[in-house]
Amino acid sequence: MTLENQMPERTQKSDKVKVKGIPRKIDLMLKGFFMLPLVNRWHPWIREDKTDMRWLPINQDIQMPDDAPMPLDLLDRFIEEASHRIITDYCGCRQGSKCKHYPVDIGCLLMGDSSIEAKRFPFKEVGVEEAKAHARKAVEAGLVPIVGKARADNFIFKIKDRSRLLTVCFCCECCCVTRFTNYMPLEYLEPTFRKLDGISITVTDECKGCKKCVSRCYVNAITVSDGKAEISEFCRACGRCALTCPNGAIKVEITDPDFLEKSYERIRSYVTYD
Repeated sequence: MTLENQMPERTQKSDKVKVKGIPRKIDLMLKGFFMLPLVNRWHPWIREDKTDMRWLPINQDIQMPDDAPMPLDLLDRFIEEASHRIITDYCGCRQGSKCKHYPVDIGCLLMGDSSIEAKRFPFKEVGVEEAKAHARKAVEAGLVPIVGKARADNFIFKIKDRSRLLTVCFCCECCCVTRFTNYMPLEYLEPTFRKLDGISITVTDECKGCKKCVSRCYVNAITVSDGKAEISEFCRACGRCALTCPNGAIKVEITDPDFLEKSYERIRSYVTYD
């Protein structure tokens, strides 16, 4: 029996989970890694108490409850409350992948006492307004922020994990390390890369089956069947599909008026950054 045949259902269809630019041996190694017994309990990068990240959609046409804040307001709140804020000089993912589609010089925003301990990447400490301006620049460039506690970043930036590091990465679908969540079974993905509370993404009858959203989805959660896009449970609600749809056929909606507070409290339960 080959390694491919032993994969959980999520990773059997190698054409759907193959990450561009990854050699076959590493591809198989990553798939095998997620087959290890109880790996989500002993490896800190995918332990629920060590990693809790969520996307903040940048779509301007999100359907919201009356008077509810926009998702990016959550980021502003974190920036305002943080004890320290640093911006790395460049994005390591786009730099390493020689990204041709998005600015390499828009780096990560790290917050909290541990942020100023960062190594390996040059950075500068900034104030509230400069941090907000950096975030807006990233959004205007089409980069989607993902925010929360990411244990992998303690390794990447060589920072001891004291649960005092809040990460904001401004990600592209072509280079970001989040592409590797393609290999994660849903039972590992759901607790560590949660959707915003109350968010939903649906395909309307305006869909023409053009497949442009398929290539934009970083986690390969979209397929086209009978001429219409279908979004699977692996969707993390980043909103990129809706941004790229030429027919406006994908709707992003938040129905929970308390979504921001719930996401805020959950992230606060894992990391202290002020």
